[in-house]
Amino acid sequence: MVELGTWSLTRAALIILLLPRSLEECGHISLPTSAVRLGDSITASCTISPNCSHLGPESQILWKLGTQLQLGERQQRLADGSQESTITLPPLNRPRDLLSCCLRWGNSVQILDQAELWAGYPPAAPHNLSCLMNLTTNSLICQWEPGPHNHLPTNFTLKSFKSRDNCQTQEDSILDCVPKDGDSHCSIPRKYLKLYRHMGIWVQAENALGTGKSPQLCLVPMDVVKLEPPTLWALAPSPEVAPPQPGCLLLRWELWKPSLYIEQKCELRHHPQLGEASWALVGPLLPETLQYELCGLLPSTAYVLQMRCVRWPLPGQWSDWSPSLILTTAQQAPIVRLDTWWRQRQLDPRTVDVQLFWKPVPLDKYSGQIQGYLVRPPGQTGAVPALCNTTELSCTFHLPSEAREVVLVAYNTAGTSHPTPVVFLESRGPPLARLHTTARDPHSLWVGWEPPSPRPRGYVIAWGLGPPSPSSSNMTWKMEHNGNISGTLLQENIRPFQLYEITVTPLYQDTVGPSQHIYAYSQEMAPSHTPELHLKHIGKTWAQLEWEPQAPELGKSPLTHYTVFWTNAQDQSFFTTLNASSHGLVLHGLEPASLYHVCLMASSKAGATNSTSLTLMTLALEESELHILLGLFGLLVLLICLCGASRFCCRPRKNPLWPSVPDPAHSSLGSWVPTIMVEEAFQLPSLRDPGMPPITKITVLEEEEKKPGPWESNDSSGTCGLPTLVQAYVLQGDPRTPSTQPQPPSSTNDQVFYGQVLGSPTGPGPGHYLRCDSTQPLLGGLTPSPKFYENLWFQNSPLGTPEPLVPNQEDDCVFGPLLDFPLLQGLQVHGVEGLGGI
Repeated sequence: MVELGTWSLTRAALIILLLPRSLEECGHISLPTSAVRLGDSITASCTISPNCSHLGPESQILWKLGTQLQLGERQQRLADGSQESTITLPPLNRPRDLLSCCLRWGNSVQILDQAELWAGYPPAAPHNLSCLMNLTTNSLICQWEPGPHNHLPTNFTLKSFKSRDNCQTQEDSILDCVPKDGDSHCSIPRKYLKLYRHMGIWVQAENALGTGKSPQLCLVPMDVVKLEPPTLWALAPSPEVAPPQPGCLLLRWELWKPSLYIEQKCELRHHPQLGEASWALVGPLLPETLQYELCGLLPSTAYVLQMRCVRWPLPGQWSDWSPSLILTTAQQAPIVRLDTWWRQRQLDPRTVDVQLFWKPVPLDKYSGQIQGYLVRPPGQTGAVPALCNTTELSCTFHLPSEAREVVLVAYNTAGTSHPTPVVFLESRGPPLARLHTTARDPHSLWVGWEPPSPRPRGYVIAWGLGPPSPSSSNMTWKMEHNGNISGTLLQENIRPFQLYEITVTPLYQDTVGPSQHIYAYSQEMAPSHTPELHLKHIGKTWAQLEWEPQAPELGKSPLTHYTVFWTNAQDQSFFTTLNASSHGLVLHGLEPASLYHVCLMASSKAGATNSTSLTLMTLALEESELHILLGLFGLLVLLICLCGASRFCCRPRKNPLWPSVPDPAHSSLGSWVPTIMVEEAFQLPSLRDPGMPPITKITVLEEEEKKPGPWESNDSSGTCGLPTLVQAYVLQGDPRTPSTQPQPPSSTNDQVFYGQVLGSPTGPGPGHYLRCDSTQPLLGGLTPSPKFYENLWFQNSPLGTPEPLVPNQEDDCVFGPLLDFPLLQGLQVHGVEGLGGI
């Protein structure tokens, strides 16, 4: 047994196996029909013969539709011992399915019989039945459309019969024509046909659900004959046949040879080869002449032509269109207007050289193609050679000096255009004013002007390459017929970087104006090269450069400025910009004995170009100059050091290196003496000793008669109760010479009050000093505990008698013996000889 598949019934998998041949013949499926409408249901029965009863009376018959296993509706044992099971299948929704009858045997299911079920629709009636009598195959070919697909195998049959009374009665049947599978046409051979008798023809479609018939077609085979298309030819020119007129075509055709005995008519269709024009139909054309002249076409135009024929006057079918034939219509004479312009040059008193230019302007879109141009004197016939016969748009010829006119025509094979007279007018009209140009882009130039008065009837604008190229060798021109315009755009033969000479000439009714010229570029380029740099002079710190300015180049934009670059050995770069008129430069600030690279760049609006690099070296310094420089440098360093030292010394703030001393020029003391400690033996020198250092200024006050508490005062001003000023002395130079000139009182702004000497020049008592606490430091900062010689309240006099000095509590002044103040040890006093015993 062979395993076929698995199935699930009550979630148990059973193996379906094919039975041996003996078991396969046991069961049989019975169906009322093998095909049903799509969506209908069908009832089937399966009968197991008694020969299979040994399988067991309790064997169960199962059904399987496709892959779905089902139980039958009922299962019974018949009288003959066979078992039968019936089932009503659900609506069939697939065009084709397989029904199986199975037997459960143990844990397996055995297939006993199978049947194929079809579902679909009855065939639709075929339509569009048509038949043609083909004389090439000598058969009647019929074709039809089968209709929509019905999902069932369908057979088509072409049925026909012969008849004499317009297919009302059927006389002789004709053998059915069965097409090949999938074909919708069929051919009835000539031997079954009567070419001039009626035939009834229809198509029958048949499947398992029914039959469909097309409407019957009644025809005579020769009435539906279809001829083969003719063959088109162009009619060759010959002496008997005149050439076609412009816009006409001569053609002929040949009929299909088997149809020569059949009377027929033909149709011709055509359209221009270029474009998308629709076909134009011409006919009917009778075949007696087999040639035709087709007119009304466009001249010098290629046309596509096709022809077909039909049996006529009897009924028939049109043949297919013949293969295409392409012919070109004859051209007509040119229909153009020739715009002309000229240039004259006197060769000698009797001969003038004329250069004539012209441009054809078509006046009709169907104008004939121009094959050449003729220039003749007026009234000259074709027998005399022309002045020019050319295919170009210009011509050069000679004329007598008195000649004032020539005639220009365009020609082709169909003829010539209307002659265009060319009159050589004299220049007597007013000129243009303010001719100017503007470049719109690299390939166009706008040229403008101011129209003169009276207004011209038109203008001639000519342009060509300027010097050094001769403009006449490649000149382009055009004519403007509107005299009111004030400019035009030139777009033909304009290239960048080229100099163009533009000429504008006004045209008047009977004369012309003088031509105005202007030169212009559509685009200029950067300078091609830069002037070469030359070194003219050089020094230790400067260099003089010069260059020769280049002459303006054609097609090059004018220079706008120069830029000079120079670089030293340390790759430091510098530059300067000069105007375009400069031709030299002096470089300053260079270093002696140094190498420099210099480059010149020339710039314009269109770009810039660099010159070759110039390398130069500055001169070295001489030995004497080097010494001078070193000396100056040393002086400069020394001056800087002195300035720094003076600034450092004169600063008012404390310095930890030495004490801050007052300025002698602003002090009441003339000089300093070394500090002598009290412990040292101190001998006061004589007042008349010439080695005595000079004293700048001293003020001696006469002591008044002592009274109790002379320094006690009720004055609340905060000053010391000082004795009255008696006399002032200036001891400077010779101490023996008293100063008789009084000194002005010192200002508190430029003098510092350190102390005053108190005493009478004639008094026997010792002098005293008066010291105030000034904010100006004398010997540096004081320690919190004063020294034994500073501000002592009591000091023994040389006589050994202590004199107490009790200061006022409100004063800052301290009194003491004169010689106890160390800065007064060298004081010279004039007029106080009594102090010698101090």
